[in-house]
Amino acid sequence: MKSRRTFFSNIIGVSVVSLLPSSIFANVKQHKKTIESIKPKRLKKGDTIGLIAPGYAVKPEVLEKAKETLIKMGFVPYHTERILWNHGYFSNTDTERAADVNEMFANPNVDGILCARGGYGCTRIMHLLEYELIKNNPKVLIGFSDITALANGIYSETGLITFHGPVGSTLDDDYSIQQLENVIIHPENQLLIKNAVLKDEVLLNNPEFDRYTITTGKATGKLVGGSLTLINALIGTPHEIDFTDAIVFIEDVEEAPYRIDRMLTQLIEGATFKNAAAIMIGVCNGCDKPVSSGGFTLKEVILDRIKPMNIPAAYGMSFGHVKNNMTLPIGIKATFDADKMTLKLQEKSVL
Repeated sequence: MKSRRTFFSNIIGVSVVSLLPSSIFANVKQHKKTIESIKPKRLKKGDTIGLIAPGYAVKPEVLEKAKETLIKMGFVPYHTERILWNHGYFSNTDTERAADVNEMFANPNVDGILCARGGYGCTRIMHLLEYELIKNNPKVLIGFSDITALANGIYSETGLITFHGPVGSTLDDDYSIQQLENVIIHPENQLLIKNAVLKDEVLLNNPEFDRYTITTGKATGKLVGGSLTLINALIGTPHEIDFTDAIVFIEDVEEAPYRIDRMLTQLIEGATFKNAAAIMIGVCNGCDKPVSSGGFTLKEVILDRIKPMNIPAAYGMSFGHVKNNMTLPIGIKATFDADKMTLKLQEKSVL
């Protein structure tokens, strides 16, 4: 009787499956579409830079400081009134923040876009962005931290190269300004990016600013990544990052080692992170704080999680929630040397 019931169950199962629309299985097997990159126009002195706050609210004095820095760099700052209409901890409502992003891309008088700050809020507006409009009006978009969602999401939807770099509140730094200008104003086909020189004794004695190779070697691939927290927040959404054959750059701030452990583990157990070409980790500022005397250090967690991947990897690169920030173009082909701790962009990221 048992074998007979099994036989009929199998027959019923096959019959039901045969009646299901083939589109269901097509969706299950569907792979992410191939992205054709779109490069924005390079910026030049005299260009207008639109300031946006797609996440947290910006203090007026911080906004003014960002405008002053842009003026010193030779740009003309511009922003709408939306950036100052605080809504709880956001700079504005979801609808208005998304409208500000869309309008900056649509405005022919705006040449590039700089996020004034990060915080939180970009994941709430991804579905409100007009991606076709953005694709048809490609412009430089710069930011980091929460902007990870915006930058990677826009790249995945449109192919537009976006830039993980300083926000308006952190731009007033010689290294950061020079790196930004090297990438978006004076581009080169083979641009070598090196770490900032650390001179501050406090930083030199802080293990969070250590620089070390995790796994030796070189690798070439497209650049993707950003804040580890936001990378994980995109998992399961339409903008989950495809890490296949990519140079993945990661950073975070004020996260205990066990939380870094949990987020890295989630990535490793995910669909494509295990297929990455290399891992480039920035400074995880404020993250080397074990929750107990018997806890693991940040370095121990990173070595434990990343070393077994057996791909070129290093920690301590000059990007993240720190003073000195590289500008990393998302979607551009680059070569990472884990031994020398250098990154070489293999092509210009702007036209």
